[in-house]
Amino acid sequence: MHPSISGLLLHLTTLAKADRQRDDRGDVPGWVMVTLMTAIVVAALTPFVGDQLRSLLEQAFSMVSG
Repeated sequence: MHPSISGLLLHLTTLAKADRQRDDRGDVPGWVMVTLMTAIVVAALTPFVGDQLRSLLEQAFSMVSG
């Protein structure tokens, strides 16, 4: 490989590594994504299983308070 091409590749690799290590402010934390995805799944399933969930919660509350 020509010395100037290998030098260019080395320089580009160094720049790419420095750029990745420099700033993470645009990245969304994992716990935010998990929370958001869970909320979306619950909201999507609620119209289909809302009555069953309500019944289950009422039974659980009656067992605790009764």
